[in-house]
Amino acid sequence: MIFLLGMLVGSTITATAILVAGRRSRRHREARARQAERRAADAERLAELGSMTSGLAHEIKNPLSSVVLNAQLVEEAIRDLDAPEDETAPMLRRVAALVREAERLRTILTDFLQFAGRMRLDLQPVDLREIVEEVVDFFHPQADAAGVVLRADLPPTGIMVDLDTGLFKQAVLNLMINAVHAMEGNPPERTRELLVRLTESDDEAAVHVIDSGPGVSADLRERIFHPYVSGTRGGSGLGLPTSRRIVEEHGGRIGLDVLEGRGSDFSIHLRRQLPAMRGAAEL
Repeated sequence: MIFLLGMLVGSTITATAILVAGRRSRRHREARARQAERRAADAERLAELGSMTSGLAHEIKNPLSSVVLNAQLVEEAIRDLDAPEDETAPMLRRVAALVREAERLRTILTDFLQFAGRMRLDLQPVDLREIVEEVVDFFHPQADAAGVVLRADLPPTGIMVDLDTGLFKQAVLNLMINAVHAMEGNPPERTRELLVRLTESDDEAAVHVIDSGPGVSADLRERIFHPYVSGTRGGSGLGLPTSRRIVEEHGGRIGLDVLEGRGSDFSIHLRRQLPAMRGAAEL
């Protein structure tokens, strides 16, 4: 009798435990479902906001182009005036300022559209070494004009990754442009050097953009990839966030190491396409 009573109590406890565990599991599933619904709703709102702001930016950008064109026509008309130079010079300076500021606004809008617009990646297996080499060759004239010594440190063999080549090149170019701006304040005795280095590990490839500037200040390191946070005067504050978004759309990550007294190392980390993965993709 006691044995049967113990069996009954044990069965009751087990059933209760199963019931409690089932309820807990159901609550977890319901909580996950609610979180998924909230994420989907947030994503939809962000998409709507992105579409709205992109449309607004386009509506502003088109009149700005008209302003620039008409200001240039006014400049030509002033130059053709039969008037003393001391009268036309102030007008030309004002028109030049108008064109300059309108161009600056158009550049800001272009950067914003690239950051806020929807990205559709066209991923293709490519040799990352070749892509980085092409970006470095393309950027050489700009580096030379800024008095920057540009060097590349690339491995002897290729590294296969899946990339949207155009978007990825833009991400690397943004980092290189940021690096050149960071070195503008270097003292004359300090060489402006920009090193683009490509490294690899077992499952990852990394592109490092290393400058010899002053380094990112401590108060900016946590915010440097946020929109409209810029460490250089006149920067739009969207170049680095755009690079980060492009890299993350590729499933990668972007990082920053500050080399105290020697500059900054911005790095892009991507998954390599390993031989086994390439073989599976070809089947």
